[in-house]
Amino acid sequence: MISTRDLRAIARARLRDAQVLLKARRFDGAFYLSGYAVELALKARICRTLKWREFPQSGREFEDFKSLRTHDLEVLLKFSGFEERVTAKALTEWSLVAKSLLSKTGTNLTTRVANGGFACPELEF
Repeated sequence: MISTRDLRAIARARLRDAQVLLKARRFDGAFYLSGYAVELALKARICRTLKWREFPQSGREFEDFKSLRTHDLEVLLKFSGFEERVTAKALTEWSLVAKSLLSKTGTNLTTRVANGGFACPELEF
């Protein structure tokens, strides 16, 4: 099991890594790490919603929670209990995150997420 505190800390660290990659114009890596940070933040939010202290990690720990053993951001958002709030506040950005789209110009979701422009405090970055 991984604690919610650790999930949030790792999410913030990956977001900082994404910012470094973004400044170096390494957009693919920045986009990937931004998405990973969102995944971790969603898992922390799921724990909070379900009043869990930790999120399952191993196959055995996921035995009764197979639906949560995913990297699918749409599924994780549904389980987080914040789907309506997130999509209401940032539908365009969320759609880009979920579909993993990347603009050729570099002015894209990665830039917005890494620069704090994807403002959705419910995800607990």
